[in-house]
Amino acid sequence: MPVSHDPRVLIDYRTADDAGVYKLDETRALVQTVDFFTPIVDDPFVYGQIAAANSLSDVYAMGGRPLTALAIAGFPKDADRALLSQIFAGGLDILQKAGVALLGGHTVQDQEIKFGYAVTGEIHPGKVLANGGARPGDRLILTKAIGTGIIATALKYGRAPQAAVAAAIGSMITLNRAAGELIAALPDGVVHACTDVTGFGLMGHASEMAAASGYSLDIVAASVPLLEGARELVSGNVPGGGRTNRQHFGARIAIDPSVDPGIADLLFDPQTSGGLLVAIDPAAADSALAALQAIGVPAVEIGDVHPDGGLLIRVR
Repeated sequence: MPVSHDPRVLIDYRTADDAGVYKLDETRALVQTVDFFTPIVDDPFVYGQIAAANSLSDVYAMGGRPLTALAIAGFPKDADRALLSQIFAGGLDILQKAGVALLGGHTVQDQEIKFGYAVTGEIHPGKVLANGGARPGDRLILTKAIGTGIIATALKYGRAPQAAVAAAIGSMITLNRAAGELIAALPDGVVHACTDVTGFGLMGHASEMAAASGYSLDIVAASVPLLEGARELVSGNVPGGGRTNRQHFGARIAIDPSVDPGIADLLFDPQTSGGLLVAIDPAAADSALAALQAIGVPAVEIGDVHPDGGLLIRVR
């Protein structure tokens, strides 16, 4: 694509970041993102909730505050109108919990149901949290467990225990608002990079952070939190996105042979409405982690940042 040059554009598609940022003036900038996908759960209301939480996540990952949303939907011509109503109701439920105004939207006929939102938020131009900027010595914090892709695939084929499904749904409908607001409120210069973990999986989004920062990440596999039932469901339930994530990002990732192969698969598992991955100054990491946990965010430390050694990520 031709590259547009506009000094008001602070972040765009070229950095593979979570959202675009457009400067209005010295104290205000817009954060903009869009996301939609096909159903991953059976309950239409829950599907709408997940789609909304997932769409808002990119704004929180940039350190911003979402303000408005426009629904984007595709439905078959003969779709059950009551079902569609439930999808929209679920999305609105999450938007209201986030304090986000629904302005309208657009729908088209499609063979497959698709639903999501285009979201606009605000941020101070000097406080944008990009996916680049991590520094050697930074500690890596992850705010949600992983495994939603594995569990959703197992659910599709009737192989997922109810406890695992409940754990995945509970995680996916949980907004990143609390974590995002706390991280954004930390003193300037404490958080060096931030991204949310979604379709490219932990390894994919961590790779983007490493590449954008110019350093490598060291991740301790045993420290990465897993959703209940996810490890037991890996065999036979790796989604296509997990395989393509490994193919695309795997060449610059070294996984120690001692790492359980099932855990390695989960590291590439595509997430829906996943958590935030934060690179934070080591001096502030313990207090930030404690503060996140104190407000109910299940954040854990999963590794740190090292000088570039030719690889983007080392997993041990």
